[in-house]
Amino acid sequence: MHRVLGDRRAVLILLGPALLVYSLIMLVPMVWSLGYSFTTGNTLDGFTGNGLENFQHLFTDEAVRDGLWFTLKYAFVVTAGQVIAGYLLALLYVFFLKRASALVRTLAFFPVVLPTVAVGLLFQKLFQVAPQTGPVNSLLNMVGIESVDWFASAGSAFWVLVLMDVWRSMGFYAVLLFAGLVDIPDELLESARMDGASGLRLVRHIVLPLSFPVLMSSLIFSINGTLKVFDSIVALTNGGPGSGTTPLTLSMFQTSFTYSDYGYGSTIALLLTVVCLLVTLVVFRLSRHDLTKG
Repeated sequence: MHRVLGDRRAVLILLGPALLVYSLIMLVPMVWSLGYSFTTGNTLDGFTGNGLENFQHLFTDEAVRDGLWFTLKYAFVVTAGQVIAGYLLALLYVFFLKRASALVRTLAFFPVVLPTVAVGLLFQKLFQVAPQTGPVNSLLNMVGIESVDWFASAGSAFWVLVLMDVWRSMGFYAVLLFAGLVDIPDELLESARMDGASGLRLVRHIVLPLSFPVLMSSLIFSINGTLKVFDSIVALTNGGPGSGTTPLTLSMFQTSFTYSDYGYGSTIALLLTVVCLLVTLVVFRLSRHDLTKG
């Protein structure tokens, strides 16, 4: 194995096709988009260079600033919800349900395969206030609370979005984390129990350190997905009310394809790329901490 991996030609043969495909799909569009960020115009009127004008506008654009703040807030809240809910479900599968865990995992994973539009319509009906009162408002009315128009303000719409995306994807992270938990040797857990570790102490000192690598992988998957959220926003609120739930991805899409300003849209895309890179580097930095050393 060492001789094979030490041979540059063998490494090139093994990794070359993957690197080529990755370059064509990821790197070439990124460089192309970077070139567009120094221009203004569209495919019909043509493109003309404008130097750093798009970047100067980017730093003074209040809509982009609001979109960046919403993107970061949404990403961190939803990531925390997805990973924590997924981890709790995985612990439930391993330590409590056991024989029935396959059925529960299937039920929890089912929302992942549902179309985003279908999930968006489902939550619109659950939280609607008119023309018919949805189940959530009906429950509020039963306890003497007036109906709430959840989509009339950015604050309440944000929390409905969070609830929808956590519910829709926590099954995926539960299955992913479950794969890490089942690899923990039963002998090690039994030995820890014999030494007096149980409940939260067992999770904190044994389970969490041993499942830390897959936990960090789930965190990276989640944070990168939520930073680039698009479909669920469009399906549920379409960025409204007003622009209260408009992330950078939707702002980029509207700038490029609604207002036909591909240059400035590419500049917003570049900003999102830099944000994803910085957040990923921070997560990798945090993942170097060894929980087994306290």
